[in-house]
This record gives sequence, structure tokens and C-alpha cells, in this order.
Amino acid sequence: MDSQHCKMNGDSFQESSYIEDSPSKNGVISLIFSLKEEVGALAKVLRTFEEKGINLTHIESRPSRLNKDEYEFFINLEGKNVPALDKIIKSLRSDIGATVHELSRSKKKDTVPWFPRSIQELDRFANQILSYGAELDADHPGFKDPVYRARRKEFADIAYNYRHGQPIPRVTYTEEEKKTWGTVFRELKSLYPTHACYEHNHVFPLLEKYCGYREDNIPQLEDISNFLQSCTGFRLRPVAGLLSSRDFLAGLAFRVFHSTQYIRHASKPMYTPEPDICHELLGHVPLFADPSFAQFSQEIGLASLGAPDDFIEKLATVYWFTVEFGLCKEGDSLKAYGAGLLSSFGELQYCLSDKPEIRPLVLEKTSVQEYCVTEFQPIYYVAESFKDAKEKLRKFAQTIPRPFSVRYNPYTQRIEVLDNAKQLKNLADTINSEIGILCNALQKIK
Repeated sequence: MDSQHCKMNGDSFQESSYIEDSPSKNGVISLIFSLKEEVGALAKVLRTFEEKGINLTHIESRPSRLNKDEYEFFINLEGKNVPALDKIIKSLRSDIGATVHELSRSKKKDTVPWFPRSIQELDRFANQILSYGAELDADHPGFKDPVYRARRKEFADIAYNYRHGQPIPRVTYTEEEKKTWGTVFRELKSLYPTHACYEHNHVFPLLEKYCGYREDNIPQLEDISNFLQSCTGFRLRPVAGLLSSRDFLAGLAFRVFHSTQYIRHASKPMYTPEPDICHELLGHVPLFADPSFAQFSQEIGLASLGAPDDFIEKLATVYWFTVEFGLCKEGDSLKAYGAGLLSSFGELQYCLSDKPEIRPLVLEKTSVQEYCVTEFQPIYYVAESFKDAKEKLRKFAQTIPRPFSVRYNPYTQRIEVLDNAKQLKNLADTINSEIGILCNALQKIK
């Protein structure tokens, strides 16, 4: 596995190449490479591809955020001549001095898939959406509406141009969009006191007070992101559509939730074939302000980093039956905490009726359960508590075959790979310091 070594605070760490299957574009390989800003540098690279008979189907560029004198290039190319491509990548790295990252290719046996090490690296895949964005399927309610399609492109452009560290651009929503939001907001809010979990109902009034949650107003992602950071360190990032499971879960490892800004079509305010801002803000956001749920969500993300594809599928299924469609116990009753339930007027009532099958959350079984994306779920899984769900997830994560463990460092906003004695010593020192604070605090409250 190709890797590059970097230095930070005097310590050496490795960044591995990103090698991932592309489920949406068969036979297409994507690369990101950076070049020094010199006359003819890009032409030399493109000539190399041409000489080897490899066709480029897409190319875009941007100034490098890491090195001011470099540009980064994203390209799609046909994957017919893989042996020649291997030679080109080696040539780019050794002869031209380019930094190359593969963004889609079938993995070699025993290769650990690339994963982001720093929060800035989420920029690399945030625009690699699988569906929707500015393009709509023929059965989408807004497919034949040119005004809606143009509006979706505006939202997609915001997401495509966003980079980590920037404030999330504010959107002036139309009266029609606010009317759609108001319909959904009013109907769902009437159910929350009796159907939503305690954590959701505890946070929702705070969102109304501090983030502009109202029937006549669609809140801004920037305001909500700042609120979440003050509660649990979670933040929002605009996205144009659906990401792959691997990419989406990787964001959670950094306590970053990729959120849409567009809203469903006005013709069907109680239906959407895709996540929209009603789903994100009414379903997901309240729970991300709860410390226990935020940690559970992050641990799903951490478990996904470097995991094989079959475990990514299992973790995505766990996410589906918990974060999206989970139920939890509150005393002798069941309540909803999954965002897919909390943002669906119909399914929020259905899930607590006597119609679906209710099962205890056992991740070994939950992770392989098939599910439906177009109808109400026939099966829901019940967590005893978020604490119990976290413990089960930690045990499940231990079964993932990867040659290291990971932890998130909130001070540097980096993923630390625990695969050597020095890393383990640093972790032990950190834990020892925290235990010292705990012991000191316990003595003072006796």
C-alpha cells in the first residue's frame, strides 16, 4: 500500500492512499493530485495519460488549502487499462513530485481503505454524492418543475463550493419553501410530546429559543451548527445529496454531520424520497445536542474508519436501525429517537402502534437485517438506553478486522491511529491526566 509520511509536532504519521469502490460509476476511477503552480505542469501530466491511452472524462481544479504554491486537481478517468494507470501514478509521485490520492478503485487484498485523518480532509469526498443533488430521478415530485430544479442547483452549488472552516452560507428561503416547512413543522410538533424520546423533547425548546425553529421560519445551518458545537462539539456541513456509507460515516467520526439545505417539493409536503432540511433539522439535529447520543453517533463513525466493505455495510445497517429508525425504552413505554421516524408524521405514529414487529437491539443480528427504503419499516429495534447502545457498539466494533484502533483528538481535530507503543503511551498519559482530575474532584465533593 502506497503511503506518504508527514511530520506534525515532531512526530511521524502515515497517510494511506484512498482506495474505494465506486458503486455509482462502473469502470470509472477518480484521482486527486496536487502540483506546484508552474507553467506546463498540468500539460505534462495530461500528456502522460494520453501517451498511455487513458481517457479523462472529467477534470476540475482548486487552489491547495495545504500549500499556497500548489493546485489540487480532481479527475475522473476510464479504468480500462489499470496496469498502465499504476505506472502513471508511480510516475506522478516519483518523477513529477505530485501528491496522488485514489478516490475509487477496487481494493487489493488486505489493503486498508483510506480514511480521513484530519477534519479538513472531509473536503476530499464531500462532493462525491451518489444521487440527487441538482439531478432528480424521473419519479421525484419535482422532476417536471423547472423552477424547483433550478432551485436545487442553487443549493447544490453552495455545497460544492463549501470548504471546512468557512461559515455555512445563509439561504433566503422562498415563501413557498417556508410554507412547506411550516406544514411539516406543525404536524410533527403536535406528535413530539407523546411519541418522541425525552432527549428530543428536552432539546427542541432550546432550538426554538436559540436557533429560530418556528413554523414560519426555516432555520439556518450556520446557527444550528454553532449551537451544536456549544452543546456536544457536533457541527453541520452542507452537502448536495447522498454520500456513500463509508464517506458519510467517516464524517461522524469527526462529529460532523453532512446536512442538506434544500426542502422537499411543495406538491407533497408530507413526502420526500430523499433526506431534506425537514429530515435533518427536525429529525437529526435535536439528538446531536445530547452528549450521550452524540458519542454513540461518533463511535459508529470511528468504527467505520479503515473497515472492510462488508463491515461498512453492517455499520450502515446499524445506523439505519438506530440513528434513523431507532426506538428506545422510557419506563414501561417505547419512544422514537430515530431521525427517519421523528421527521415522518405517518411513520412516527405507525412505529408505536401494534402493527410493526419490535425486537431488542442485538447488533450481531441487527447489522445483517434487510430493510426497506420506500415503505414503513416492518421491524424496529429497541435500545434499553443510549448508554447500553454505546456499550453494544463498542463490543461490535472489536470484531472489525483492522490492524489498529483509532481515537479522535478533539484538540487537533485529527484521528489518531493507535498502532505503536508511542501512540499508546500518549493515550495512557492523557487518560492518567483525566483520572487525576477526576480523583481531585471526588475528594472535593466528599
